[in-house]
Amino acid sequence: MIGRHVLIELMHMAAGIVLALVMAWGASWAVPLARGDIWMVVAFVIAAILLMGIEPLRHAAEADASEADQRDVAA
Repeated sequence: MIGRHVLIELMHMAAGIVLALVMAWGASWAVPLARGDIWMVVAFVIAAILLMGIEPLRHAAEADASEADQRDVAA
């Protein structure tokens, strides 16, 4: 099961990706001649969001595992 910390990190990543897509849609609508370049940059931005989210996800998984261990010890 996904822990609370991991879920929060995944939601942050999803929010960043959605925001990037919305901004790209608006930019490509406003500057149609640059549509291809805008979407190429957004692809790199999404890749960066995913890559930058790996370390926080790892820390979140460790936090969830330590909480689960503390619950097991307390029970």
